[in-house]
Amino acid sequence: MLELSILGLPTAFFAGIASFLSPCVLPLVPGYLSYIAGGSVAPTVSSAEARIARWRILGLSACFVLGFSLVFLVLGASITAIGRLFLSYRYELNIVAGVIIVISGLLIMGVVRAPLWTQRYYRFESKASGGNPWSAGVLGIAFGFGWTPCIGPVLGGILALGATAQTLDQGMLLLGVYALGLGIPFLLSAYFMTPFVRRLGALRRTGRYLRIVTGVIMVLMGIAVASGQMVRFAIWLLRTFPVLGNIG
Repeated sequence: MLELSILGLPTAFFAGIASFLSPCVLPLVPGYLSYIAGGSVAPTVSSAEARIARWRILGLSACFVLGFSLVFLVLGASITAIGRLFLSYRYELNIVAGVIIVISGLLIMGVVRAPLWTQRYYRFESKASGGNPWSAGVLGIAFGFGWTPCIGPVLGGILALGATAQTLDQGMLLLGVYALGLGIPFLLSAYFMTPFVRRLGALRRTGRYLRIVTGVIMVLMGIAVASGQMVRFAIWLLRTFPVLGNIG
Protein backbone atom coordinates (compact mmCIF):
# COMPACT_ATOMS: atom_id res chain seq x y z
CA MET A 1 0.00 0.00 0.00
CA LEU A 2 3.04 2.25 0.48
CA GLU A 3 3.73 2.92 -3.21
CA LEU A 4 0.03 3.34 -3.96
CA SER A 5 -0.35 6.00 -1.28
CA ILE A 6 2.79 7.97 -2.08
CA LEU A 7 2.66 7.74 -5.87
CA GLY A 8 -0.75 6.58 -7.04
CA LEU A 9 -3.10 8.70 -4.94
CA PRO A 10 -1.55 12.13 -5.60
CA THR A 11 -1.18 11.26 -9.28
CA ALA A 12 -4.82 10.17 -9.47
CA PHE A 13 -5.96 13.38 -7.79
CA PHE A 14 -4.03 15.68 -10.11
CA ALA A 15 -5.08 13.55 -13.08
CA GLY A 16 -8.69 14.24 -12.11
CA ILE A 17 -8.00 17.99 -12.06
CA ALA A 18 -6.27 17.69 -15.44
CA SER A 19 -9.36 15.92 -16.79
CA PHE A 20 -11.57 18.77 -15.58
CA LEU A 21 -9.32 21.30 -17.31
CA SER A 22 -9.16 19.30 -20.55
CA PRO A 23 -10.39 21.04 -23.74
CA CYS A 24 -13.38 18.72 -24.11
CA VAL A 25 -14.68 19.15 -20.53
CA LEU A 26 -13.89 22.66 -19.31
CA PRO A 27 -15.79 24.65 -22.01
CA LEU A 28 -18.96 22.63 -21.42
CA VAL A 29 -19.04 22.98 -17.63
CA PRO A 30 -21.23 26.15 -17.67
CA GLY A 31 -23.80 24.36 -19.81
CA TYR A 32 -23.87 21.39 -17.48
CA LEU A 33 -24.25 23.64 -14.47
CA SER A 34 -27.10 25.49 -16.15
CA TYR A 35 -28.94 22.22 -16.85
CA ILE A 36 -28.29 20.88 -13.34
CA ALA A 37 -29.66 24.09 -11.83
CA GLY A 38 -32.73 23.96 -14.05
CA GLY A 39 -32.02 27.31 -15.70
CA SER A 40 -29.77 30.28 -15.10
CA VAL A 41 -26.81 29.81 -12.79
CA ALA A 42 -26.20 33.51 -12.27
CA PRO A 43 -29.28 34.86 -10.49
CA THR A 44 -29.73 38.64 -10.51
CA VAL A 45 -31.62 38.87 -7.23
CA SER A 46 -30.88 40.08 -3.73
CA SER A 47 -27.68 38.90 -2.06
CA ALA A 48 -29.56 36.69 0.40
CA GLU A 49 -31.52 34.94 -2.34
CA ALA A 50 -28.42 34.65 -4.49
CA ARG A 51 -26.58 32.99 -1.61
CA ILE A 52 -29.41 30.48 -1.15
CA ALA A 53 -29.42 29.81 -4.88
CA ARG A 54 -25.68 29.19 -4.89
CA TRP A 55 -25.97 26.65 -2.07
CA ARG A 56 -28.82 24.96 -3.94
CA ILE A 57 -26.71 24.72 -7.11
CA LEU A 58 -23.82 23.40 -5.03
CA GLY A 59 -26.03 20.65 -3.59
CA LEU A 60 -27.29 19.65 -7.03
CA SER A 61 -23.74 19.67 -8.35
CA ALA A 62 -22.75 17.34 -5.51
CA CYS A 63 -25.39 14.88 -6.77
CA PHE A 64 -23.87 15.19 -10.25
CA VAL A 65 -20.39 14.48 -8.85
CA LEU A 66 -21.70 11.47 -6.91
CA GLY A 67 -23.19 10.14 -10.14
CA PHE A 68 -19.96 10.07 -12.13
CA SER A 69 -17.95 9.04 -9.04
CA LEU A 70 -20.10 5.90 -8.83
CA VAL A 71 -19.19 5.07 -12.43
CA PHE A 72 -15.47 5.48 -11.76
CA LEU A 73 -15.65 3.41 -8.57
CA VAL A 74 -17.28 0.57 -10.50
CA LEU A 75 -14.60 0.85 -13.18
CA GLY A 76 -11.90 0.76 -10.52
CA ALA A 77 -13.32 -2.35 -8.87
CA SER A 78 -13.81 -4.06 -12.24
CA ILE A 79 -10.31 -3.41 -13.58
CA THR A 80 -8.72 -4.50 -10.29
CA ALA A 81 -10.79 -7.70 -10.29
CA ILE A 82 -9.63 -8.41 -13.84
CA GLY A 83 -6.04 -7.76 -12.82
CA ARG A 84 -6.34 -10.21 -9.92
CA LEU A 85 -7.36 -12.93 -12.37
CA PHE A 86 -3.86 -12.69 -13.82
CA LEU A 87 -1.92 -12.85 -10.56
CA SER A 88 0.25 -15.64 -11.96
CA TYR A 89 1.23 -13.22 -14.74
CA ARG A 90 1.95 -10.29 -12.43
CA TYR A 91 5.31 -9.57 -14.08
CA GLU A 92 3.79 -9.37 -17.55
CA LEU A 93 0.79 -7.41 -16.24
CA ASN A 94 3.08 -4.79 -14.70
CA ILE A 95 4.94 -4.38 -17.99
CA VAL A 96 1.71 -3.94 -19.96
CA ALA A 97 0.27 -1.56 -17.38
CA GLY A 98 3.51 0.42 -17.28
CA VAL A 99 3.54 0.81 -21.06
CA ILE A 100 -0.10 1.96 -21.03
CA ILE A 101 0.66 4.50 -18.29
CA VAL A 102 3.67 5.85 -20.22
CA ILE A 103 1.63 6.17 -23.42
CA SER A 104 -1.14 7.88 -21.45
CA GLY A 105 1.38 10.37 -20.07
CA LEU A 106 2.71 11.12 -23.55
CA LEU A 107 -0.84 11.62 -24.81
CA ILE A 108 -1.64 13.99 -21.96
CA MET A 109 1.46 16.08 -22.71
CA GLY A 110 0.66 16.14 -26.43
CA VAL A 111 3.92 14.40 -27.38
CA VAL A 112 1.85 11.69 -29.04
CA ARG A 113 -1.26 12.71 -30.95
CA ALA A 114 -4.44 11.16 -29.58
CA PRO A 115 -6.75 9.28 -31.97
CA LEU A 116 -9.82 11.18 -33.09
CA TRP A 117 -12.17 8.97 -31.07
CA THR A 118 -10.53 10.19 -27.84
CA GLN A 119 -11.45 13.75 -28.74
CA ARG A 120 -15.18 13.17 -28.81
CA TYR A 121 -17.82 12.31 -26.29
CA TYR A 122 -21.11 10.45 -26.33
CA ARG A 123 -23.95 12.56 -25.10
CA PHE A 124 -26.82 10.94 -23.22
CA GLU A 125 -29.98 12.99 -23.07
CA SER A 126 -31.87 12.77 -19.81
CA LYS A 127 -35.65 12.88 -20.06
CA ALA A 128 -35.86 14.37 -16.59
CA SER A 129 -35.85 18.13 -16.32
CA GLY A 130 -33.02 19.78 -14.43
CA GLY A 131 -33.23 21.35 -11.04
CA ASN A 132 -33.62 18.27 -8.84
CA PRO A 133 -31.19 15.78 -7.24
CA TRP A 134 -32.45 12.83 -9.28
CA SER A 135 -31.81 14.41 -12.67
CA ALA A 136 -28.44 15.75 -11.50
CA GLY A 137 -27.37 12.27 -10.37
CA VAL A 138 -28.54 10.65 -13.62
CA LEU A 139 -26.69 13.29 -15.61
CA GLY A 140 -23.56 12.57 -13.56
CA ILE A 141 -23.78 8.87 -14.41
CA ALA A 142 -24.25 9.76 -18.08
CA PHE A 143 -21.23 12.05 -17.84
CA GLY A 144 -19.15 9.22 -16.38
CA PHE A 145 -19.93 6.97 -19.33
CA GLY A 146 -20.26 9.55 -22.10
CA TRP A 147 -17.03 11.42 -21.40
CA THR A 148 -14.89 8.30 -20.94
CA PRO A 149 -13.53 8.43 -24.54
CA CYS A 150 -12.75 12.13 -24.17
CA ILE A 151 -10.76 11.78 -20.94
CA GLY A 152 -9.53 8.36 -22.07
CA PRO A 153 -5.76 9.10 -22.01
CA VAL A 154 -5.91 10.21 -18.36
CA LEU A 155 -8.48 7.68 -17.19
CA GLY A 156 -6.76 4.88 -19.09
CA GLY A 157 -3.51 5.48 -17.24
CA ILE A 158 -5.24 5.50 -13.86
CA LEU A 159 -7.16 2.34 -14.72
CA ALA A 160 -3.93 0.64 -15.83
CA LEU A 161 -2.41 1.54 -12.47
CA GLY A 162 -5.55 0.20 -10.79
CA ALA A 163 -5.10 -3.10 -12.60
CA THR A 164 -1.84 -3.60 -10.69
CA ALA A 165 -3.49 -2.97 -7.30
CA GLN A 166 -3.38 -5.89 -4.90
CA THR A 167 -6.95 -5.55 -3.58
CA LEU A 168 -10.31 -4.26 -4.80
CA ASP A 169 -10.22 -1.63 -2.06
CA GLN A 170 -6.99 -0.21 -3.47
CA GLY A 171 -8.39 -0.08 -7.00
CA MET A 172 -11.58 1.62 -5.87
CA LEU A 173 -9.60 4.05 -3.70
CA LEU A 174 -7.45 5.01 -6.68
CA LEU A 175 -10.46 5.75 -8.88
CA GLY A 176 -12.25 7.42 -5.99
CA VAL A 177 -9.36 9.86 -5.58
CA TYR A 178 -9.42 10.45 -9.35
CA ALA A 179 -13.14 11.25 -9.11
CA LEU A 180 -12.36 13.58 -6.20
CA GLY A 181 -9.84 15.46 -8.31
CA LEU A 182 -12.44 15.82 -11.05
CA GLY A 183 -15.30 16.61 -8.68
CA ILE A 184 -13.80 19.28 -6.42
CA PRO A 185 -13.16 21.77 -9.28
CA PHE A 186 -16.68 21.11 -10.51
CA LEU A 187 -18.13 21.95 -7.09
CA LEU A 188 -15.98 25.08 -6.84
CA SER A 189 -17.08 26.21 -10.28
CA ALA A 190 -20.71 25.64 -9.27
CA TYR A 191 -20.42 27.81 -6.17
CA PHE A 192 -18.27 30.51 -7.81
CA MET A 193 -19.98 30.38 -11.18
CA THR A 194 -19.60 34.01 -12.26
CA PRO A 195 -15.84 34.26 -11.51
CA PHE A 196 -15.41 30.83 -13.08
CA VAL A 197 -16.93 31.92 -16.40
CA ARG A 198 -14.82 35.09 -16.42
CA ARG A 199 -11.62 33.11 -15.94
CA LEU A 200 -12.21 30.30 -18.43
CA GLY A 201 -9.34 31.53 -20.61
CA ALA A 202 -6.88 31.55 -17.71
CA LEU A 203 -8.08 28.12 -16.61
CA ARG A 204 -7.42 26.76 -20.10
CA ARG A 205 -3.83 28.01 -19.92
CA THR A 206 -3.43 26.57 -16.43
CA GLY A 207 -4.83 23.29 -17.72
CA ARG A 208 -2.12 23.05 -20.36
CA TYR A 209 0.65 23.40 -17.78
CA LEU A 210 -1.04 20.96 -15.40
CA ARG A 211 -1.41 18.37 -18.18
CA ILE A 212 2.32 18.60 -18.88
CA VAL A 213 3.20 18.09 -15.20
CA THR A 214 0.69 15.25 -14.87
CA GLY A 215 1.97 13.66 -18.06
CA VAL A 216 5.58 13.72 -16.86
CA ILE A 217 4.59 12.14 -13.53
CA MET A 218 2.63 9.42 -15.30
CA VAL A 219 5.53 8.66 -17.65
CA LEU A 220 7.89 8.28 -14.67
CA MET A 221 5.34 6.16 -12.81
CA GLY A 222 4.79 3.97 -15.88
CA ILE A 223 8.52 3.34 -16.12
CA ALA A 224 8.61 2.46 -12.42
CA VAL A 225 5.67 0.07 -12.78
CA ALA A 226 7.08 -1.65 -15.88
CA SER A 227 10.55 -2.02 -14.34
CA GLY A 228 9.22 -3.26 -11.00
CA GLN A 229 10.79 -0.31 -9.18
CA MET A 230 7.60 1.19 -7.72
CA VAL A 231 8.50 0.29 -4.14
CA ARG A 232 12.06 1.56 -4.45
CA PHE A 233 10.83 4.77 -6.12
CA ALA A 234 8.23 5.25 -3.39
CA ILE A 235 10.82 4.79 -0.64
CA TRP A 236 13.13 7.30 -2.33
CA LEU A 237 10.30 9.84 -2.53
CA LEU A 238 9.43 9.23 1.12
CA ARG A 239 13.03 9.86 2.20
CA THR A 240 13.36 12.92 -0.03
CA PHE A 241 9.93 14.39 0.83
CA PRO A 242 8.97 13.11 4.32
CA VAL A 243 5.69 15.03 4.18
CA LEU A 244 4.46 12.44 1.69
CA GLY A 245 4.33 9.97 4.56
CA ASN A 246 1.15 11.68 5.74
CA ILE A 247 -0.70 10.65 2.56
CA GLY A 248 -3.00 7.68 2.99
